[in-house]
Amino acid sequence: MSRRLIAAVAGRLQRKSAEPEAMRVRTDREIAAAAFDAGFYLKMNPDVAEGGGDPLEHFLAFGWLEGRDPTPEFSVRTYRAAFPEAETSGFNPFVHYLISGRPKAWAPEPVLGFRYEVIERLVPLEARVAAATRGEVAAGPRAQLAAALASSRDGLARLHITFSHDDFSANVGGLQLAIQREAARLAELGRDHLHLHPARPWPVVRTAADPDLLGVVWNGVAVGSFAAADIAAVLARIGVGKARSFAIHSLLGHAADETVAILEAAGLRAGVFWLHDFASVCAGFHLLRNDVQDCAAPPPDSAACGICLYGPWRARHASEHARLFDRLDLTVVSPSQVTLDLWRAASELRAVATAILPHATLTPCGPAPVAAEPRALRVAFAGLPAPHKGWPLFQALANRFAEDPRYEFLHLGVRPEPAARAAFQAVSVSAATPLAMRDALAAAEVDVVLVWAICRETFSFVAYEAAAAGCAVVTGPDSGNVAAFVEATGHGQVLADEAALRAAFETGEVRRLARANRQPMLYDLAFSALTLDLAEEPTA
Repeated sequence: MSRRLIAAVAGRLQRKSAEPEAMRVRTDREIAAAAFDAGFYLKMNPDVAEGGGDPLEHFLAFGWLEGRDPTPEFSVRTYRAAFPEAETSGFNPFVHYLISGRPKAWAPEPVLGFRYEVIERLVPLEARVAAATRGEVAAGPRAQLAAALASSRDGLARLHITFSHDDFSANVGGLQLAIQREAARLAELGRDHLHLHPARPWPVVRTAADPDLLGVVWNGVAVGSFAAADIAAVLARIGVGKARSFAIHSLLGHAADETVAILEAAGLRAGVFWLHDFASVCAGFHLLRNDVQDCAAPPPDSAACGICLYGPWRARHASEHARLFDRLDLTVVSPSQVTLDLWRAASELRAVATAILPHATLTPCGPAPVAAEPRALRVAFAGLPAPHKGWPLFQALANRFAEDPRYEFLHLGVRPEPAARAAFQAVSVSAATPLAMRDALAAAEVDVVLVWAICRETFSFVAYEAAAAGCAVVTGPDSGNVAAFVEATGHGQVLADEAALRAAFETGEVRRLARANRQPMLYDLAFSALTLDLAEEPTA
């Protein structure tokens, strides 16, 4: 907490000293209660949920001082920056907002840039691990798992086992959707699917010294959490099947020896290792030094690794993945050539083979609609407003050019970010609505989608969705598959750096990417079933 904020709070309390404390807190509570979103607050602050108690009381007493937001539409940090008088008066920003007629708050662009703010909020990896693994998870009995697997579709003869960092059936994200597609294909083929994930969300790989439970999802249904030894024992009792397979989508939260033991129990040695990220190279699986700067995986003993918070953890990831590759016959599959090239250059792991299989492909299906009359260029950000996806750059553009008649800014995603002066449209991509983002971008006739990832994307669904909707993708040179996709297809423009991006909007040069100028096509978007698309299906 800043000294200025501490002084402001102290001053307010002193001014209120004649007023009973219970009366003051009750007044603030009455003001905030109707607008406060308790469900959102608990979801965004699991530590508060675990601690129990009243979430509104927590927000009023502590949460706002820590920058925790009370609703999806209100940003405490943004409001403080826009209305410093609220802070100096000692008011809770949310209460001030509610009693002041709910004025709009726009955050000023950081003087030192958003990277400085990211670094300022960095949490050591040790603390992240401690926070993620806090508490206990109850282990299910071995008999419970055995009973679940007894419902096999074909006696486990064609069992497919997958490993990832979380429960793909309960969480949202690109990797989760990809595994859902793999699971759907398995169900169509009548094959069994055993998915294993860490019962708690580890941000790094585990080792033999870090025992923990694994969550089990059996044919799309969560069964419970079990010890790795129990999972191996149940599989060993069932016997070996001649047409089984496996795919490792992520080793985060897994230990190499446990993983190998489970696969050996199922009679498996040869399988697939997917490059969804670069966790096999470094604990910083986005290859972002201190979460802000592309590093391209320099040698582990480099000075660059010495100043990065992920540096001390890189050896752990290299060692565990080496144990995995030494004991299994793994084919490394990448969703893009640029990802495979970087992995080969940065990794000493030796695969028995490599392959490239994009997560999606485009097929032309007709011309995109084009406005008959000249209009403002519609610029959109699609998806999660995260720094590594380039959100701060979009927010800065939206706020700087909000009153410029040359542009309209839109944000399409699951939740709004109130700090940006952009019209928000709720869009949720799921297994049931895989084309939701493409369709929303097409319906809005968006001209440009900013996909300015500051990390090397292994594959960008947003870039493909944007192109399929007739949009031009604007990106930077460090965006991995995004830049490679744009350069190879011509679906947009790769700008030299962030200064060039700002200049393109200042001069209006970016307007040449308007639909009326490009006359783009619309595309069907076909998604891969991942491992199931690699080879002919095994037979029992």
